[in-house]
Amino acid sequence: MDLEARRDLEVLQAVSENQRITQRSLATRMGIALGLTNIYLKRLVRKGYIKCVNIQSNRILYLITPRGIAEKTRLTYEFMDYSLRLYGRVRQHLRAVLEPCTQNGMRNIAIYGVGEAAELAYLALKELGLEPVAIFDATERPSFLGMPVHRISDQHLVTYDVLIVATLEQHNGLVARLVREGIPAEKLLPLRPDAVPAEDEGENR
Repeated sequence: MDLEARRDLEVLQAVSENQRITQRSLATRMGIALGLTNIYLKRLVRKGYIKCVNIQSNRILYLITPRGIAEKTRLTYEFMDYSLRLYGRVRQHLRAVLEPCTQNGMRNIAIYGVGEAAELAYLALKELGLEPVAIFDATERPSFLGMPVHRISDQHLVTYDVLIVATLEQHNGLVARLVREGIPAEKLLPLRPDAVPAEDEGENR
């Protein structure tokens, strides 16, 4: 499932939950710029999935249409299928990398991230009989799956052998930033196997 389809689903889901949602609050919910949110809404309106109704001079009501409901249902099933296949790949990748670590006595695993990828990483760890020792992220989110979320600048306060970089987007810049925060590159385990290790970035440019 590509990024555009996932964002279409997010917008349709948000509008179906709250017809009075504003573009600004929708942008915050999706974590994207306000201008990009406007583009997504206009495109869904052109496709006939969302209808705009002016209820005041400066207030718009967003209504999901019958076509929009059908599209949301289709995208939901597509997302479920995508998530199951993605989980299978993540689980296989993590098992291949982490099993040798656990056999060598490295059982202190931390996770960076609080999104869908981090949930997949958490489930994969549980299957291996492991519990994450800490969750790190750059957001101000207080907790994730019942565990407190720490700032990455506090990573020196936690004993960990491996830090899973639990994002699915291209994140070479993130890996480099984590190294600048003091995390040894050899402790970083990106979920995306195509991420370039920090020490090799200069060679690949």
